[in-house]
Amino acid sequence: MKEKFKNFLDSDHRPRLLVIGDLILDEYIWGAVTRISPEAPVPILETKSENLTLGGAANVANNLVALGCEVHLVGAIGQDEKGDKLVSLIEEKGIFSKGIFRFVHRPTTSKIRVVAHNQQILRIDKEDNRPITEETENRIIKYINKALPDMDIVICSDYRKGILTEKVFNAVTHRAKNSKKRVIVDPKSSDFALYKGATIITPNQFEVEKAVPIKIQDKTDLDRAAEYLLNLTHAEVLLITRGKDGMTLYSNKEKHVDIPTQAKEVFDVTGAGDTVVSVLAMALAVGFNPADSAWLSNMAASIVVGKVGTAVVTLNEINEYLQEEMFRTSQTVLKLEELKKIVSLAKGTGKTVVFTNGCFDLIHGGHIEFLQKAREKGDLLVVGLNSDKSVKSIKGEGRPIKSEKERANIISALRYIDYITIFDETTPEELIREVRPDILVKGDDYAIDEVVGREIVEGYGAKVELIPIVEGLSTTNIVAKILESHKQD
Repeated sequence: MKEKFKNFLDSDHRPRLLVIGDLILDEYIWGAVTRISPEAPVPILETKSENLTLGGAANVANNLVALGCEVHLVGAIGQDEKGDKLVSLIEEKGIFSKGIFRFVHRPTTSKIRVVAHNQQILRIDKEDNRPITEETENRIIKYINKALPDMDIVICSDYRKGILTEKVFNAVTHRAKNSKKRVIVDPKSSDFALYKGATIITPNQFEVEKAVPIKIQDKTDLDRAAEYLLNLTHAEVLLITRGKDGMTLYSNKEKHVDIPTQAKEVFDVTGAGDTVVSVLAMALAVGFNPADSAWLSNMAASIVVGKVGTAVVTLNEINEYLQEEMFRTSQTVLKLEELKKIVSLAKGTGKTVVFTNGCFDLIHGGHIEFLQKAREKGDLLVVGLNSDKSVKSIKGEGRPIKSEKERANIISALRYIDYITIFDETTPEELIREVRPDILVKGDDYAIDEVVGREIVEGYGAKVELIPIVEGLSTTNIVAKILESHKQD
């Protein structure tokens, strides 16, 4: 999947998507709270800045543009200043706006968010959710009928602000079926019967709970609810986002797939659902299957929730995350062939690979300090660990004290170490020749000329560095002290 995404990233192909739904102007007021009002028990915000961003279906379109897609947006806004600002923002992003119509009986929907210290403290919604007029409805349908056949995928972003009426949605699914195009729906209605004809539906768990006659208390209940909605809507796929529990992809053809959350830090979930549906659609449009597309969308959501405000994810951010994911998901203790693949990937992404080796029989403070300093030399630290056979050949009978499995498990727990591989030889020469690190490190109890593998790494342009060791600390000394203490007892 990573290679397939890289190929898309390097290509000039731009998927064409039609986004239909409720357009919202998001307004942000940023500031700091340092005191409470003397007039009422409310915080006083000292305003630092203000900005406008795209919300609702417009944010979906914005996400898709950031992903390199050609986007045609369909919706309606008021004949007002906020509507003017919204259209201006849309066109600035390079989104096609001919499918946006103006109405006079309603204002443009807007949401004002007040943010202090990177946390929302207040939201003010200005909206009128009355359905659009028949005239506006017909104009939207006319545009959809003309534009849809030339698109790769259609997204219906329903925020229940009156744009996606039953008539409009039926026109979408009818035209899509005749044109053999997939329709993805991000729903807000509790009546999923409205979405019959959709190919993929992407509710969150709360939306599912409102839509089914099933009390959801555990995963089994969720599975039953998903089956109910698939039967009700005749959709091919149901992707349920589950907050901290990640996502679950349900299909009417295959076994469901659980996708765990990947977010490291969550600052703001605003617009995360828009990111999910956008990346899902983009991935499907370029040929990914639903499961891989869902995995990518989950990963993208983990990126966007680490940002504050209505944010987007770029192709480069996804690519960087994919490369890092390779490192994160691999086991720490690797066979040599797997390690070589990881190292090759690391070097291909500009990372510096550091290598050291040792028995690490009884871990002590000197080891810890050495490995910490070694890791600081580059981006990845690879440790060649002498096998039991190798240690015995070097140290003699009675060593190692701990087996290679125990030693590998212990040092793999150290956060300084990225990867470990076990070798049988008495020296790491062959291992160094295979791994080809950028930096070979040893303790300064060696002279440079004494470091095994120096000629190898210097031969292909890499370098050797010595790290100061803690005097008097070694496994041999520790064993000697234990034995001496035992004798005294």
